[in-house]
Amino acid sequence: MLHILVLFSFLLVSTAHAGVVDFCVADLSAPQGPAGYSCKPPAEVTADDFVYSGLSVPGNYSSLFNAAINTAFVDQFPGLNGLGLSMARADVNPGGVVPMHNHPGASETILIAKGTITAGFISSDNTVYLKTLSEGDIMVFPQGLLHFQVNTGKTHALVWVSFSSSNPGLQILSNALFSNNLPSEYIEKTTFMDDDEVKRLKALLGGSG
Repeated sequence: MLHILVLFSFLLVSTAHAGVVDFCVADLSAPQGPAGYSCKPPAEVTADDFVYSGLSVPGNYSSLFNAAINTAFVDQFPGLNGLGLSMARADVNPGGVVPMHNHPGASETILIAKGTITAGFISSDNTVYLKTLSEGDIMVFPQGLLHFQVNTGKTHALVWVSFSSSNPGLQILSNALFSNNLPSEYIEKTTFMDDDEVKRLKALLGGSG
């Protein structure tokens, strides 16, 4: 019983201590650890640390995906450090895609600002949740699950994205398989794809082996 009381007292002290700190603006000159960046000295924090204008324009377009992603993660927006949130914008041309990917560190919410997007995710029991979204619609993708978006409309689509982490992480499925030097024979054995298709995709995505 005593050890439970000690633990409870420790949690109360930890919570009270955490409440004293209003924010922890990232010190980007220091290395990032599992819990994020260390805090910039309060005397060096300014209002600019809490403002980011980078999402006013699209990111760099990918000719392969016919889409552009621009992010506001902690590396670009140090005021997010420790707050458990971040944002991005996706600009997707007709027929363009945000390819199958996941975020190991965060859940994701998308808001369709312009256009039409068909989006979906696949649960761990391989159930597919698919929906065509219009302006004003919101969809959530639970943390770690594979998901994607496709512009199935006839006009440019603008999507605002929020994450439940300041650094959600990213792994794109096609790149994980075909953009590295994983030997083709193992990709073929584990995906049941033929050699010609594996080599075609490696050539397209910059892989080798």
